[in-house]
Amino acid sequence: MVERLLFTCPGFFDGGEFPIDNTGKGENKSPAFYLENLSPQAKTLAITLEDLTHPLKKDFTHWLIWNIPISTRIPPAIARGFEPANLVPARQGIAYGWYAYAGPKPPLGQTHRYRFIVYVLDSPLNLGRWTLKAQLLKAMQGHILQKGELTASFGSPKNLRPLPAG
Repeated sequence: MVERLLFTCPGFFDGGEFPIDNTGKGENKSPAFYLENLSPQAKTLAITLEDLTHPLKKDFTHWLIWNIPISTRIPPAIARGFEPANLVPARQGIAYGWYAYAGPKPPLGQTHRYRFIVYVLDSPLNLGRWTLKAQLLKAMQGHILQKGELTASFGSPKNLRPLPAG
C-alpha cells in the first residue's frame, strides 16, 4: 500500500494559483519542495508536473525528474540537463521541458490546472536519456513507498507579457 506523502511548495497551496516565477510567463524556475513525513525506507524521490486541462493531450507532461537524493527539502531552480548540475545524481526526462522544468504557459486568455506529484521510492531508477512519463511510471511500479499531490491553476491573461530576458 502506498502511503500519503505530505509536501508543500512556498507560494502555493493545493487548489490555489501558481506563483508567476514558477511559470513560463515568469522566470520558469522549479519551486522548492518541503517534505514532511518521509518514510525511513526512502532511497530516492521523483516528481512529475502535468497539465490536467490541456485541450489536446490529457495530463500533458511538463516535467519529469527522478533519482532526487532523499531530503526534506528539494531546492528551487533545478538546472537544465539530463543530469542537473545542482541536484546530483538526479535525472530529468523528456517532457514539454526537455531535460528541464517547464512551468505553466497556457495560451493567452486561458486558465489551466496543473498537478505536481512527488513519489518516494525504495530504490534509484536506472533510466536513460530518452525517458518519457510512461516509462518512468512503469519503472516506479513496485517501488513507490509514498505519493503526494499538489494541484494549482495558472491563467494567461491576454495582457500578460513575459519578463524581459537578462
